[in-house]
Amino acid sequence: SALQCVLPHLQPGHAMAGNAKTGNSLSERPTVAFAHLGCEKNRVDTEHMLGLLAEAGYGVSSDENDANLVVVNTCSFIQDAREESVRTLVGLAEQGKELIIAGCLAQHFQDELLESIPEAKAIVGTGDYQHIVEVLQQVEAGERVNRVSKTPTFVADENLPRYRTTGEAVAYLKVAEGCDYRCAFCIIPHLRGNQRSRTIESIVAEAHQLAAQGVQELILISQITTNYGLDLYGKPRLADLLKALGDVGIPWIRVHYAYPTGLTPDVLAAYRDVPNVLPYLDLPLQHSHPEVLRAMNRPWQADVNDRLLDQIREQLPDAILRTTLIVGFPGETEAQFEHLAGFLERQRFDHVGIFTFSPEDGTAAATLPDAVPDEIAIARKDKLMTLQQPISAARNASWIGKTVDVLVEQHNPSTGEMIGRCSRFAPEVDGDVLVQPGENGLQVNPGTMVPVQITGADIYDLTGRIVGASHMVAAARAAT
Repeated sequence: SALQCVLPHLQPGHAMAGNAKTGNSLSERPTVAFAHLGCEKNRVDTEHMLGLLAEAGYGVSSDENDANLVVVNTCSFIQDAREESVRTLVGLAEQGKELIIAGCLAQHFQDELLESIPEAKAIVGTGDYQHIVEVLQQVEAGERVNRVSKTPTFVADENLPRYRTTGEAVAYLKVAEGCDYRCAFCIIPHLRGNQRSRTIESIVAEAHQLAAQGVQELILISQITTNYGLDLYGKPRLADLLKALGDVGIPWIRVHYAYPTGLTPDVLAAYRDVPNVLPYLDLPLQHSHPEVLRAMNRPWQADVNDRLLDQIREQLPDAILRTTLIVGFPGETEAQFEHLAGFLERQRFDHVGIFTFSPEDGTAAATLPDAVPDEIAIARKDKLMTLQQPISAARNASWIGKTVDVLVEQHNPSTGEMIGRCSRFAPEVDGDVLVQPGENGLQVNPGTMVPVQITGADIYDLTGRIVGASHMVAAARAAT
């Protein structure tokens, strides 16, 4: 199986060192450790599990040394993610930890996981994490639990307890779960089900909750955020959602995963007109050549890319554009790759993520002929990265001399610098702004948004210094 290919030495019934027992009665509430892997959607699921266990009286920790039982929320999106998930599970099992395996790997390989890892006391699917307390109680009672729905249908709302794992100033808000598209390379619909949106009222209510907690940046996530509401309302309603969020007291609202077909004039107008919605568009285009897009089962996109990007830049002159691309898709010719390279050079994206094709069991692309050899795919990835780096450097350099708001997230104790982000950088995937202390060595607390004049740039990051120092001194004194 694909799971056994990740670690061939991990055979069914293989006993690992330790195999510790929790030894707790049902009346006790032990500490449970969490290990989180994967995407922001997975992070939100982890945060809900943490919230549910904390509400039920369990101690929760991110340090595996604090507990004999570890919940591992896994990723199974591509082969590298599966390998990381399995390495984490094996490493914890060999430390004598008992495991609850949650998330996409559990949904993908449920029976094999229970057979292969005796330390796995339960598996919990992507649509079943809301049952984590009940699952844990069954494990404490000595049961071995398979809680994986064949078809995930659950989506959390603002009423499900949540314990955030990001800094105080940043939060992710899942507006929908699952996906109705069937891109040939993608296993997400199999792992997370079809799209199911939350109501606008539910999302806005949670946004107000997060604003009350001091959140400064709210990141809207789903698999296809521009399709938000289609299943619930009969038509996409991202524009209406963004307008409703304009009344929430959070200065930055960022949208991830904006598929091209959903960027209608109404949606672009909402980006332009709602003051706290950032003009940051994350467009997972994947390729530019019509034949490759047809093979990817994305034929609707072939005549969209250039025209849509022109429309975005016309309506949103300050737009920050990010995309992701796949090279080495089965059958991709050298001419088709050069078409993609020309598209990348022509469009001059601010940020680009480039991946080599990963064949996923259960997807249409896994059995396509004319596989591109790994060494050619890697060389194509490297060529695109080499093309993009001077473009990213030039896009960053165009900000030198501007004054921008920066959300400070941490301090560098060795240099005294503050590290933060401006609106052109999303957390974890883009760059940072390295901020020099203000007058008299002024520093501000993480979670504070400050005006910064940009003084330098490189391929990935910006540097700058705080401006309006007297105002900041007053703010800093008021905060203390």
